[in-house]
Amino acid sequence: MTRWLEQLHTVDELSFSWCCRRFAKLSQSPYVRLVSLSGDGYVYALLVGCAWWLAEHDMQPMLLALVLGFAIEIPLFMLIKRWLKRPRPYQRLQNFQAVIQAHDQFSFPSGHTTAAFLFAGCAGYFWPDYTGLLYLWASLVGLSRVLLGVHYPGDILAGAALGSALALLSIGVVVSG
Repeated sequence: MTRWLEQLHTVDELSFSWCCRRFAKLSQSPYVRLVSLSGDGYVYALLVGCAWWLAEHDMQPMLLALVLGFAIEIPLFMLIKRWLKRPRPYQRLQNFQAVIQAHDQFSFPSGHTTAAFLFAGCAGYFWPDYTGLLYLWASLVGLSRVLLGVHYPGDILAGAALGSALALLSIGVVVSG
């Protein structure tokens, strides 16, 4: 690992440790787990289905953007995780116990956060009145993953950037096509 990556990892570990100490009680809250669960994959299908049913306008462009975005996001974040192979905090830090166990082995980038920001970006573009609320939710999904002990803050930042970039890409393709 190059020197700057080692320094970045050290900062990430220190910020993770600070978050865990500062918010130790909050990490045990069932609400934090619920927020994290709201970022699971099946929830997006449920949200889109409900939105489609309740919508008064055509949902096809948003659905196309989401399908395109997730079709790229899922294999891409898995590829990045397998390439970088960054251990999760509970695998690397001594005397640390995560609140939950993650679905997969590696932490970078956060798949939950990537998906949440992809969803927030696409849905926010087509429903601008809800953009702030959607990004607040996506940010809370990311924070919950740190508080539950399965991601470093850098994993969350990378997931937010990747999800936002994929939202812009998929919206651009759908809107211009």
